[in-house]
Amino acid sequence: MTRPADISGKTLARNTLLNFAGQIFPLIIGVVTIPFIIKGLGTERFGILSLIWVVIGYFSLFDMGLGRATTKFVSELLGKKEIGRLPTVVWTSLLFNTLLGIIGGVVLAAITSPLVEHIFNIPPSLLGETKATFYILSLCVPIVVITLGLRGVLEGLQRFDLVNAVKAPSSALIFLIPALVVPLGFGLQEIVVLLLIFRLGSALAYFLFCIKSIPALKYSFSIEKKLLLSLLSFGGWVAVSNGIAPIVVYLDRFLIGAILTMDAVSYYTAPYEIVTRMWILPLSLVIALFPVFSSFKKTKEEETGNIYAQSVKYLFLLMGPLLLIIAIFAKDILQLWLGPDFGQRSTLVLQILCLGVFINSLAHVPFTFIQGMGRPDLTAKFHLLEMPVFAGAAWILIHKFGITGAAWAWTLRVTIDALLLFGASFRQLPTIRESLIKKGFHKACAAFAGFTVGAMLSARLVPILTLKISAIAGLIIFFGVVSWKYVLDSKERLTIGNFLNSIGRSQV
Repeated sequence: MTRPADISGKTLARNTLLNFAGQIFPLIIGVVTIPFIIKGLGTERFGILSLIWVVIGYFSLFDMGLGRATTKFVSELLGKKEIGRLPTVVWTSLLFNTLLGIIGGVVLAAITSPLVEHIFNIPPSLLGETKATFYILSLCVPIVVITLGLRGVLEGLQRFDLVNAVKAPSSALIFLIPALVVPLGFGLQEIVVLLLIFRLGSALAYFLFCIKSIPALKYSFSIEKKLLLSLLSFGGWVAVSNGIAPIVVYLDRFLIGAILTMDAVSYYTAPYEIVTRMWILPLSLVIALFPVFSSFKKTKEEETGNIYAQSVKYLFLLMGPLLLIIAIFAKDILQLWLGPDFGQRSTLVLQILCLGVFINSLAHVPFTFIQGMGRPDLTAKFHLLEMPVFAGAAWILIHKFGITGAAWAWTLRVTIDALLLFGASFRQLPTIRESLIKKGFHKACAAFAGFTVGAMLSARLVPILTLKISAIAGLIIFFGVVSWKYVLDSKERLTIGNFLNSIGRSQV
């Protein structure tokens, strides 16, 4: 049954938790199974499998942002209570998603030979197997693109229970399938065929859930050309941002490899991979926020501003202490995980990146808000503007300071990005500033400042690691109590308490 959009705090908290579970489950499966996959396939075939994961992820860009656009338009219709138009939006989006997916598959099949033979450094003995695997992989592209559209429908309906019921096991199977079948003698081709079958099953499950959520899909099939142009206009700008994102992620590594050494790339990549895993928290929240912001109505400016302010405050209270602790214990974490060399050479890099990830985590909210308000062109233009600044800063700073300079360049870019995003969101909805004050963001800043001073003093003055951990654990508890009593208002405490109680009851 299709219902108008729900923007209550309890629903937002529930959806965030569902998204977090949907992301953390495959992450854990990956950490556990990857060593077995490497052992079974060998390093060369595992390297090819890793390329397969990257390629299938990048070719999902062939959806041209239509998945995000579909979420936006479905949420918008729910906000306006124009539920009768939902089938037109869904079928229009899916038809074009299918065409784009087929084009993407054909493109991958067409470039497979040059990709395998000339671009990737594939051993001659594995060329034939890799080619055949990539041809099979090209059949996955249409399924992946269609799946993104179907998932966009369910996210627009705020059915994150259904989304993650499919997404979590589907993502986990990327790791589970190779881990289970490699001991049976299966090779890359068989693995990709199985992935293709299960991807098809996931798409079918999403489709059935869409029909369950919008029963009118079974009886109403219509395509609207004008609507398609609107979807493409919104999705095109989203695609620009999505296309730039991988370049931003890997540009600093390419520059380190070109200016310094491949050895230096490792000492930079390891801390980057550790700290950016923390994005799972803001991502879980903003995936739930996007349909809420997309259903915005002028009559609910104050309510929307409050949700924005609360989201920024919650991320500040969660991510701030978490990333500060990682920064304080950076050397110990790196030494324990990767050995003394990384502890010596990568500690400062990890600490600088903690600052960047903290700033970027807060920026997830205005980024999502701006796109939800129908201005993905702004976020794309910001990314285009930042690219040359980042490239230039990284080039200069890497030459001068090595991998530490790369970390500062990355942090500079995300800081500029955050300033642009917050500034643009304030212009889109001026009441946000008042909401931030009303919801006690300044109190959160004061509480975190006190925690930071206490944690830094403990780190400097307490020489024994166990005592240092105990001191900071005590500060965390104190920070939590202060935040609960003085930073959160009574309504927020009641909402969180009721939500936690509902979780407790569901587990009994």
